[in-house]
Amino acid sequence: MSYNNILVAVDLTQEADQVLAAAQQTAQRCDGKLSCVSVIRPLAGVYGGVDMAVVAQRTLAFEQEAIAQARDKLAALCTGYDIDPAEQFVLLGSPAFEIRRLAQDLDVGLIVIGTHGRHGLGRLLGSTANAVLHGVGCDVLVIRIDHED
Repeated sequence: MSYNNILVAVDLTQEADQVLAAAQQTAQRCDGKLSCVSVIRPLAGVYGGVDMAVVAQRTLAFEQEAIAQARDKLAALCTGYDIDPAEQFVLLGSPAFEIRRLAQDLDVGLIVIGTHGRHGLGRLLGSTANAVLHGVGCDVLVIRIDHED
C-alpha cells in the first residue's frame, strides 16, 4: 500500500522520537510526505466542573503560552525528521477529534500515533490512539512505545 500523505501525531514527550522515526521510515518506503501534529488540551476540558469564566483572561494567556511552547518544541523535534515548517501543526482541542479533523483536511492516507500500553492486557491501545481509530477515514499505524524502565 502506498501512502502519499502521512500525518504523525505526537505528544512532545521523549517518546515522540520513536513515533516520528517509525513515521519517517514508512514515508521513505512509500515516497510520502510527512506532516506532524501535536494537540494541546484546553483548560476548560481539563477542569470540566470549574467555572472557567472567572479565570478566562488567565486561561487564555496560559493556553496561548502553551501553544507557543508546543510550536517551539514541535519545530525542534521535526527538524531531525525533515518535516517542513508548513506541515507542522499545533492545535487546541480534543486530541482525537483534532487529529481526525486535520487528517481529513490534509487528505492523508495514514495516521501514525504512539501508544504507551502501560495499563495491562486490557488496554492494548492508549486512550488517544483508541479514540483516533473510531470514526477516522484512513489507515492508522499505532506504534508501541518502548519504555526503558
